[in-house]
Amino acid sequence: MMQLSESYTQRNSLFSAMSRFIGAVNNMDQTVMVPSLLRDVPLDHQDARPETGAAHLPEDGDMYGSYVLLKSIRDDMQCGVLQGDERRREKTGTEDQDLETQFHFHLRGLQAVLSKLTCRADTLTSRYKQQIVHF
Repeated sequence: MMQLSESYTQRNSLFSAMSRFIGAVNNMDQTVMVPSLLRDVPLDHQDARPETGAAHLPEDGDMYGSYVLLKSIRDDMQCGVLQGDERRREKTGTEDQDLETQFHFHLRGLQAVLSKLTCRADTLTSRYKQQIVHF
């Protein structure tokens, strides 16, 4: 019973979500050998996966724009984002409970975004494979 609980917890961890996203983008990057073929190919707004509850991401643009965006986010996650010294710091509550509440709010949001981005990378990879078959 403990294994089942641990497996569920690990699957829903931020680290797991980040690993799935990075893995999906790495797979996309290895699959897409000619990124320029993605230019002017419209995005299909059916990125939703019923099993994850992720909805499509509304946007304009083409698959190439998504390809570049996904790689950029992956690189920022792996290498970090350089922030200028002039970056403004938000004033937050000083109580521990406020920090905990803020952390949980942002953690849930980050996991939801990573899930949607992972779906996007998987969809893009799949559509690229379909596209390349027709060439």
